[in-house]
Amino acid sequence: MPDPVPGRVRTAAGWAAAGCVLVGTVAVTVAVAAGPGLSSGYVSEAGVTGSAFASTYRMGVFVLAAALLSLAAALPAALRIAAGLLVAGAAGAALSGAVTCSAGCPLPPFEATTPADLVHAGASIAAAGATVLAMLVVGFLRPATAALRRVARGAAVVALPVAVLVALGLLTVGRGALVGGLERLLLAVCLGWGLVTALLLTRPRPDVPAALRPGADRPDTSAAVQPGASAGVRTGADGDQESAERDERVAGSRTPV
Repeated sequence: MPDPVPGRVRTAAGWAAAGCVLVGTVAVTVAVAAGPGLSSGYVSEAGVTGSAFASTYRMGVFVLAAALLSLAAALPAALRIAAGLLVAGAAGAALSGAVTCSAGCPLPPFEATTPADLVHAGASIAAAGATVLAMLVVGFLRPATAALRRVARGAAVVALPVAVLVALGLLTVGRGALVGGLERLLLAVCLGWGLVTALLLTRPRPDVPAALRPGADRPDTSAAVQPGASAGVRTGADGDQESAERDERVAGSRTPV
C-alpha cells in the first residue's frame, strides 16, 4: 500500500519531534532541579502551583506532548498502531500538564488525594505506558526498519521492567527516593528513545525504481515471442513447406502404368 504522506513531510515531522524532545527535556529538567530535585520526590512536583518554575515545567510537558505527536506523524504508514499509541501518549501528557497535582503529588494507598491528583497521575501513567507500548510495537513489528527495531528493542528492554517496578513501588512503598529514581529513569529512557527514533526518521530514504513501485505499469510480455520458440516455429513451417514440395516432385515423376 503506497504511503499517502510525502516523505519530506515525514522528515520534517521527525526534525520537529527531535527539537521538541530536546526543548521539553531541558525545560522539565530545569524545573525539576529547582523544585523537588533530581534525585527525590516525584517529577510532577515541579509543576505544583506556587513552585518557582511551575510554568516552565508545564511548558516543557506541553512541548513533550507535541514531540509525541510529531513522532507519530514521522512514523511510516505501516507503523500506524505505534503512531496511534503515541497520539494517545500525547493526549495523556497534555492532560498531565493542564491538570496539576497538589503539594507533594499525593497518591493512594498511603496518602489522601484530591480528584486533581488522581487525574494528573492517571494521565501521566497513561502517557508513559502508551510510549512504552509504542516501543514494543516498533521493536517487534516487521514493517519497521532494522535500525528502528534495534533502538526500540533496546529501549523496551530497560523501560518495560522499570515501568513495572514503578507501578509496584507506588503500591508497596509510596513516595520516596526509590520510586522517584525509577520514575526519572523511565522518563529518561522514553525521551532517549523518542530522540533517537526521530533522528533516524529524518534520514533520507532510498528512492525505489519506478518499475518496482506498487501499482507501477509493467511491460506486457505475454505477446512477446521467445527467440528459441520463434526459431522453432520458423523451422517447423519451413520443414512442412519442403516436405510438401518434395511430395509434389515425387508425384510428378511417376509415370502411369
